[in-house]
Amino acid sequence: MIYFLVTFAFMILVIVIMAVGVIFGRNAIKGSCGGEGSADCICIEKCDKRKKLDAETEVSAG
Repeated sequence: MIYFLVTFAFMILVIVIMAVGVIFGRNAIKGSCGGEGSADCICIEKCDKRKKLDAETEVSAG
């Protein structure tokens, strides 16, 4: 029973910490547009990191 109570208290603590993040307007977690070295970007609008990677790849290939 003690394990259940400790786990329950821990989960409540995690939920409270996440709620504080939402209350203070923290930005949402965002993806990386395909990841490192991946050419399969399914994003409609590419992120800045992906644009920079594509530009570097184009310069080094050309």
